[in-house]
Amino acid sequence: MTSNIKPENKNLRSLPSVNLVLNNPIIRGLINKNSRELITYATRKVIKRLRDSILDGKNTCTMELIISDIEDLVSCISGQSLKPVINATGVVLHTNLGRAPLGQEVINDISQVAKGYSNLEYDLKYACRSSRNKHVVEILKFLTSAEDAVVVNNNAAAIVLVLNTLARDREVIISRGELIEIGGSFRIPEIIEASGVHMVEVGTTNKTRLSDYEEAITPRTALLFKAHRSNFTITGFTEEVSVKDLSHLAHTHNLPMVYDIGSGLLSKLKGILLQNEPDVRSAIASGADIVTFSCDKLLGGPQAGIAAGKALLISRLSRSPIMRAVRVGKLTLTALSSVCRQYLDDKKLSSSCPTFAILDRSQGELKSIASRLLEELSSLEISARLNASEGQCGGGTLPAVRLKSAAVEVLPQNREGEHELSFAEQIFKRLLSLERPIVGVLREGKIVFDVLTVFEEDIEYIAHSISESIKSLG
Repeated sequence: MTSNIKPENKNLRSLPSVNLVLNNPIIRGLINKNSRELITYATRKVIKRLRDSILDGKNTCTMELIISDIEDLVSCISGQSLKPVINATGVVLHTNLGRAPLGQEVINDISQVAKGYSNLEYDLKYACRSSRNKHVVEILKFLTSAEDAVVVNNNAAAIVLVLNTLARDREVIISRGELIEIGGSFRIPEIIEASGVHMVEVGTTNKTRLSDYEEAITPRTALLFKAHRSNFTITGFTEEVSVKDLSHLAHTHNLPMVYDIGSGLLSKLKGILLQNEPDVRSAIASGADIVTFSCDKLLGGPQAGIAAGKALLISRLSRSPIMRAVRVGKLTLTALSSVCRQYLDDKKLSSSCPTFAILDRSQGELKSIASRLLEELSSLEISARLNASEGQCGGGTLPAVRLKSAAVEVLPQNREGEHELSFAEQIFKRLLSLERPIVGVLREGKIVFDVLTVFEEDIEYIAHSISESIKSLG
């Protein structure tokens, strides 16, 4: 006789009850280490997720899978998910790995402010309420030559604040060649739309002339907007309008010119491959009324965004209701102030700011770091070899620049029947599962560790972690 029970219903019946799972010896062990409330919550969530999966046509599950999922969820809730990692990818400003690392001086400053109260919005001289912006605005004015500045939680927020405050319900003119995607699927056109302004596109992808902007100006135009193509380049038959010329056109029509520089280079530094990257000081000197930029890219600081420029316009931004929603806290302001102070001395900057210290590394230094890692691996009887490599600045900056680097490739350890691709993938995953994960690179079926972004004090840890990961393969 044919059963009338649908396959998915049979699978649903295979799901254990919450009480049955809670009585499992492994789960009882979790209850002893955590609260029963947490384990019950996790069990119900896992069973519901599996029930939904079965209804979507997926196969049934096992008790082992349920227990594993519960353990993962409990760990996610009760453990520290955000943790320090070692970046062995050769990408300096790796967005997924937190972009710019902060130096020890900055960490010390943050620690001092974090552990107690602070004068975040308190004027110690006059014993009254003050603005939190005061802790960084004067040094930003000095470093950028801007008349004033405000700090928000990222560059996208700075753009929204500027456009919504200065151009809401009016038109903003921008070149089609600058309608960029800034990462995470966020695009300039979407940010402009979310700001409550009407975008007017001019020119073409590869060529936009000054006349294109001029012909698009109407009584509804609020400002001219320029975006630096920080994460890609266009070469060949191209043309774009300079900041100086676009600013002059805007001022001729009594309009402000806003420049989204994105990557956050405050000023040119000697000896580092940044000469073709626009910087904030030069943009303001060329006539831009407001320049917006990130703090966790080439500035080398924490995640934040800055709008710097004419005092009258910045004053309007400061009074906007949006400012309250996008302002930063005491830890960000402390870190940003600390990093900015390093800019007062170029020599100190290149040694104290990890971003510039990495970008300033010589080929000899990189080869020395790679050789040391190779020696450590050799002492642990791990087969490896030294390879030439190319790093990147990353973080949507300097897309055309390839940084000469060195990398160590860990070779399959000659165990019988071991496939090279399988070895590389297994080691890669095992290193990610460490309490302090190591992020290497899977390249053409091989696992390599680019030392451009590796700090010397981590060499021994990397070598021993690789060794233990290989041993765990059995």
